[in-house]
Amino acid sequence: MNVTDTLLDPILRAQAARPLITYYDQASGERIELSGTTAANWAAKTGNMVRDEFGLAPGDRVAVLLPAHWQTATVLLGAWWAGCEVLAGAAEDAQLAFTTADTLAGAGDAEEIAALSLDPFGRALPGLPVGVTDFATTVPGHGDQFQATPSSDAPALDGMTATSVLARGRAFAEEQGWDSSSRIISTRAWTDAGSIIEGFIAVLAAGASLIQVANADAAALGRISASEKATHRIG
Repeated sequence: MNVTDTLLDPILRAQAARPLITYYDQASGERIELSGTTAANWAAKTGNMVRDEFGLAPGDRVAVLLPAHWQTATVLLGAWWAGCEVLAGAAEDAQLAFTTADTLAGAGDAEEIAALSLDPFGRALPGLPVGVTDFATTVPGHGDQFQATPSSDAPALDGMTATSVLARGRAFAEEQGWDSSSRIISTRAWTDAGSIIEGFIAVLAAGASLIQVANADAAALGRISASEKATHRIG
């Protein structure tokens, strides 16, 4: 079972052009919107990068030391497409770590490191140490289609199998009353397995769309919620 195929296939079949992830950063004024198709293309580029650039195989471990962000969403989906186990917030025993400039020091245990600027215009990170790959300049060169290798129900997130991760996501979505018509606005951080399941996987498992907001006060959050026609809020 592959987490990304299971999450994206129903969305791409039903409403591929509909907004899937909308990201706001009130500090920078950034607003980025990804359809299901665009998110899948970015995830495929990341999956191809994980497999071809770094030589990882299904079962290898990928540390994700990133904030809740649209690029983080595509990194997670890409790593799962490549059959890797995601480690949330820790790089111990990881073959590859995805970091920002702020979390680069925490990736020292990983065999390979890819650093993200998280810049909306795809700018590179200046002054990276030798041996650290710049995500922004490397990932665009990879293909935007990915064919996952059939795999067993191996660990997908911090030791939990794909089946367990997806079941927990579906259960949380059901508890919240989410379905494919839901637009969920969230300020929840993705710092551990539980927050990734509830703040990201559960949204996609419901076929819903995510509005992820960073650095917003209550008034700004209310304005965004109204303009985006959010139906639910978490965080």
